[in-house]
Amino acid sequence: MNDEELQTITLTDEEGKEHEFVVVDILNVEDKDYVILQPNTDEPEEGIILRIDQDDDGNDVLVEIESDDEFQKVVDVWEDLTYQAEEEDE
Repeated sequence: MNDEELQTITLTDEEGKEHEFVVVDILNVEDKDYVILQPNTDEPEEGIILRIDQDDDGNDVLVEIESDDEFQKVVDVWEDLTYQAEEEDE
């Protein structure tokens, strides 16, 4: 994905402050969708992973992953995909 194709999303924290993120990737792990987000800043920061669920009206909502096991499964899939992409680039 080049810079012109970067998709951004704005999330609001508990204090009402807005933060802009770049959508790095969307993954499907065990029939659930997850989004990998990177803060859209000049400073290097860790990304976040959120699960994509649907509310009662069928709208997509981003939900924090509370299970360590679920989180680790998504990280493992993401690392595998990243490793494969790096090998293909060599």
